[in-house]
Amino acid sequence: MRTKGGGAPEARSPWDEIVPSLWMGGHYYRDAAGLRAPVVVGSEFDLVISLYTREGHGPDGGVEHRCVEVPDGPLTADQIESICALAESAATAVGAGRRVLVRCHSGYNRSGLVAAQALINLGYGTDDAIFLIRYRRSKWALNNPLFVDYLNTGLHVARLLVGLEA
Repeated sequence: MRTKGGGAPEARSPWDEIVPSLWMGGHYYRDAAGLRAPVVVGSEFDLVISLYTREGHGPDGGVEHRCVEVPDGPLTADQIESICALAESAATAVGAGRRVLVRCHSGYNRSGLVAAQALINLGYGTDDAIFLIRYRRSKWALNNPLFVDYLNTGLHVARLLVGLEA
């Protein structure tokens, strides 16, 4: 499940580097001719984290691939816990100099949530993490205000609060 993205256009590139070794992308983008094109990952990255998956979009065998499909909407406490674990994996890999791609359908919200938390884990402030993602990927990145709220609250606190509602 994904939101409509608030009218967000598809990305103009398959993926973008947010900080050295941390990339963010989607499964579809608009190519130079303006046509919708699939993004197929080969062996460009050492770790691929997918929040949305489709057969035939890679990565190649031998590339570490972690998949957790989550909605582009309200998350459960368990889903937030999974996001935290993926972000920690991304931060650890980036810290070790490994090339990491975090991706979802369009490469804006779910991937933005994981990438932002990875940046926070690497020592960036929340505002700086959100700014970098929007500046380097797209002004449309993290257009889901709920995800920004999760980041501003702190994902670990958000997980606890969401868990209270259950």
